[in-house]
Amino acid sequence: MFRDRKVRTAITRASHFLFFHFYFAHYVKYPTAPFQRELFHLSERQDVRNLFVVAFRGSAKSTIFTTSYPVWAILGEQQKKFVLILCQTQAQAKQHMMNLRRELEGNALLKNDLGPFQEEQNEWGSSSLVFSKLDARITAVSTEQSIRGLRHNQHRPDLIIGDDLEDIASTKTREGRNKTYQWLTGEVVPAGDRDTRMIIIGNLLHEDSLMMRLKEDVDEKRINGVFREYPLLQGQEILWPGKYPTMEEVENERRKAANEYAWQREYLLNIVPDEDQAILPEWIHYYDAIPDKIKIDNTYTSHTEIRIGIDLAISKSDSADYTAMVPGLLYETRNYGYRIYILPKIVNRRMSFPETVETCKALYKSYSDKNGWQEPSLVIEDVAYQKALPEQLKSEGLRNVKTTRPGNHDKRSRLVLTANMLKSGKVLFPREGAEQLIQQIVHFGVEKHDDLADAFVNLALSVSEDPPSVPRIYFV
Repeated sequence: MFRDRKVRTAITRASHFLFFHFYFAHYVKYPTAPFQRELFHLSERQDVRNLFVVAFRGSAKSTIFTTSYPVWAILGEQQKKFVLILCQTQAQAKQHMMNLRRELEGNALLKNDLGPFQEEQNEWGSSSLVFSKLDARITAVSTEQSIRGLRHNQHRPDLIIGDDLEDIASTKTREGRNKTYQWLTGEVVPAGDRDTRMIIIGNLLHEDSLMMRLKEDVDEKRINGVFREYPLLQGQEILWPGKYPTMEEVENERRKAANEYAWQREYLLNIVPDEDQAILPEWIHYYDAIPDKIKIDNTYTSHTEIRIGIDLAISKSDSADYTAMVPGLLYETRNYGYRIYILPKIVNRRMSFPETVETCKALYKSYSDKNGWQEPSLVIEDVAYQKALPEQLKSEGLRNVKTTRPGNHDKRSRLVLTANMLKSGKVLFPREGAEQLIQQIVHFGVEKHDDLADAFVNLALSVSEDPPSVPRIYFV
């Protein structure tokens, strides 16, 4: 193979795996893992038009897909003419080009077989390597750049590779997540041709991140493609035994991670909140049963207030938010003031405005005149389109409708205001029936939806902002 160009090109043209282990052998420091062999195999498969890969940090996914594969896709049997590499920033795009150029300049065999090449800056501000002998180009661009109309001679991009298009900061807000997804689907995909192949690699940073949306698109068959996840550990199985032969080696790697959040997210591919997590799981307190009322002056009190926090969404589309309703029983103890029992009859679904009104009425009725409780109160934010709901409910005969204003607080800040109530046990959750609510509260910021958390905040803050005006009720 070293002596005969025809022999080595014939062998490596048909196999990306052999191409990598011949031309890029200096990258191979450990025995190749089975999951890496699968990645090479997937890169070779012409029938896999779209490939989405999530793998642990240091798994060599970028080396395989953004360093080796663009070159093999041109030199190998796929004969690509215009490879487009997508990065989050222009600095990353330039770094990818620098890495490729360094390989081509320093690898005599590769340069001889693929070259000559030249580096260009074009009118789009992108950096390119052009291979005139093969009429091919590799271009790297960032999400900050427009790629409309991008061509190499008569060729539109026929291979698009995205590498870490998101980070923690860009996934914090729904606006940021939407921007990345819309850029990919609305600008990148149309930039290709009918047979263009797309490969996106990255990490799981958020339940609603780009990679999770692409996974959902594949699962729901909106995109014809393959999605693969490779955490370092699958149970007790080490995915790269050549690099980490024992659990002790894995533990050593864990100690090198910046913190537990980074380890869980980057190596085990668990979606976890960042270090500034608003609510910790150990702050969640549970109840097994609602306590009985006790006598005051030889009589049982009949006043116990139910409040229902509501967060409204008016669209029923698949991408819309949910309308959420979280009921809570308020009571006062002799020593601790008001506490809130979260009740398990929680509503969380997409519904139209008329359906929302009917659901509110049904929930309101179900708690009225029950066990001596007074009519429940509905707590709704007095903002934007939600303003119409309180007026509509009052016109339908529901008397106890309260409104609350978020003021200058954003969603996370309002949730933080409930932290002390949760931590001190002033809010209690049922053992069963509130799992989604707890998940959204504890994992606020990485959950795909936060409607239940918003409804809970409306309920909880209404107690401190507007305490019940009922006779005191004591419980054992």
